[in-house]
Amino acid sequence: MSTDGRALVLGGGGVTGVAWEIGLLHGLTQCGVDLSVADTVIGTSAGASVAAQLTGGTSLADVYAAQTDNGSGELPARIGLGVLLRFLVAAAWPGDRRHGRAWLGRAALSAKTVSEAERRAVIERRVPDRRWPDRQLLLTAVDTQTGADIVFHADSGVPLIDAVAASCAVPLIWPPVTINGRRYMDGGVRSVANVDLAAGHSRVVVIAPTTAALRRADRPQIQAAALGVPNIVVTPDAAARDAIGDNMLDPARRPAAARAGRDQAASIADQIREVWS
Repeated sequence: MSTDGRALVLGGGGVTGVAWEIGLLHGLTQCGVDLSVADTVIGTSAGASVAAQLTGGTSLADVYAAQTDNGSGELPARIGLGVLLRFLVAAAWPGDRRHGRAWLGRAALSAKTVSEAERRAVIERRVPDRRWPDRQLLLTAVDTQTGADIVFHADSGVPLIDAVAASCAVPLIWPPVTINGRRYMDGGVRSVANVDLAAGHSRVVVIAPTTAALRRADRPQIQAAALGVPNIVVTPDAAARDAIGDNMLDPARRPAAARAGRDQAASIADQIREVWS
């Protein structure tokens, strides 16, 4: 892990979170704040997808344009009450929290979902550049069998698409991803943004579509404050929340969420510049 430099943390938040994050990043560049030059980019779930695109070879303007296109090929889904309850049980598990995550992982392995191949095709469309970048890119996931959290990076020996797909594999909604004979699920099960992974950096910007966490210590704002360095946590404003709607897995909301992120950028650019510069 780097002991200096700037870190950009991109949190989870479904397909609308992907769109909002990309819109915000694009809008910030138009305001003269380029977060794509971060020394380290940390991505969780939706943020893993955005992180891979941001550090790839496609221009941010083109990535944004793709988000405003209605023909995304994304798969619609909804997180129902039963899924939410299982997430809460896993998060509230007493003692070693890996046991709670493993309990959720077992449920994910037996859930009826689309095939891994079908879901992988969606991720491949999101991330056209399949190479790990030269800079530090950290993508989070959780082992479904042990509940252990893992951070994939260029030296992990794992294809970038597999790492992104693993972090985007929301338990009970999308299939766990097979990597070297093991199955992995959404890194957001450990934390919605994993801001603590930015420890050691001198400046940190967190873009978090959601900050929901049962435990106070898991909330992005609390984790960012604990780093002890200049930081800012950006979340959707009122207009963006309206655009995102109540179903973060609804691909029909992508264009509106992306535009809302772009529009929000102007109101937050100066605060981010103060931290980033």
